[in-house]
Amino acid sequence: MARRFLVTALAAVLAFLALATGPAAAGDRSWQHVPVPDRVRPQAGLNEAVALGPDLAWAVGADAVGREAPGFPLVLRWDGAVWQRQELPGAGWQGELVSVAATSPTAVWTVGRDAAGGTRLLRFDGRDWREARAPRGVVLTKAVAGGGEVWLIGSRDGAQALLRWDGRGWRDVPVPPGSVYGLHVLAGDDVWAAGATDAGAAVSHWDGRAWRQTVVHGFPRAAVGSVLAVSPTEVWAGGTAGFIGGPAGRPIPPLLVRFDGQAWSAVDLPADFGSVTSLSAAASGALGWVAVSRSQKWGPPGSTPPLVPGPDFLAWDGRSFTEYGEPAVPGEGASQVLRLAPVPGTETVWSVGRAAGPENTFAPRIQRFG
Repeated sequence: MARRFLVTALAAVLAFLALATGPAAAGDRSWQHVPVPDRVRPQAGLNEAVALGPDLAWAVGADAVGREAPGFPLVLRWDGAVWQRQELPGAGWQGELVSVAATSPTAVWTVGRDAAGGTRLLRFDGRDWREARAPRGVVLTKAVAGGGEVWLIGSRDGAQALLRWDGRGWRDVPVPPGSVYGLHVLAGDDVWAAGATDAGAAVSHWDGRAWRQTVVHGFPRAAVGSVLAVSPTEVWAGGTAGFIGGPAGRPIPPLLVRFDGQAWSAVDLPADFGSVTSLSAAASGALGWVAVSRSQKWGPPGSTPPLVPGPDFLAWDGRSFTEYGEPAVPGEGASQVLRLAPVPGTETVWSVGRAAGPENTFAPRIQRFG
């Protein structure tokens, strides 16, 4: 009996020490899973979110995906307590919404595509969602807002297209060489673009007249899709480091690079494989979070399998990263897409995406930190 008591007491002490010193120590915060509304089918997925405050955020995606039948456009709204599905009057088409951006609570834009491959553009005016006229001949892939500006990324006749809202219509903007996957818009004459060229991953800056492009990682098939400009002497971009050959499904290293006002340099990450799919600013405007989708690390020598799960989220404190994993969800696998949406003026940040669901389907995933 005495021995059993000693073992139990020792286990309790070790557990207390782990809680006191580990990532779940008192006062620490962690990522929490937030349920989607009951009206959303289990086979659904979310692609992107935008937050306008603690009691207002939007997330978009598709309902009932992962099967042969097309899904339906999905819009969710956070009211400060729960996520609710929003009605889309007149949107009787099948398809999905791929991106959402907002300049204010009365000016929210989302882009998508229908089952026939047609472009869809919707706008929320503070009361209702309505279909808007999309730029003619452009296949839209992303909406980005910042500095009171709204920009669209897409393609026209197979060539890259960038468009800017001037208050009355969409106007074409010159395009940097290669492909553009992400933007950080500070003002109409201060825009950073993340993408790729034949020479590797590239970041470009628009000064209102022309683009100035830099190859930030010159490796075949390297690309960056997210960019965050903190100041003229601190800009971050994330994506994948590229690869040459190899079998299908071969893991690819993540890529995070930083500009110090003079040159770009690679930043070491505590993940050996995966993709940096999103960067998020802290309340100060500095880099706060890095999301690494499909994150993996090399396991101990001789381990089977050789790779183990890596961190899904990395918190940056200005000097180093703190690793976080996403919480497990019963009946679902890990997230395959992680998109961050910071809540302005706070340290809270949302992550939306899609996780592995049953029978080769997707499951909608919403997580929150803070």
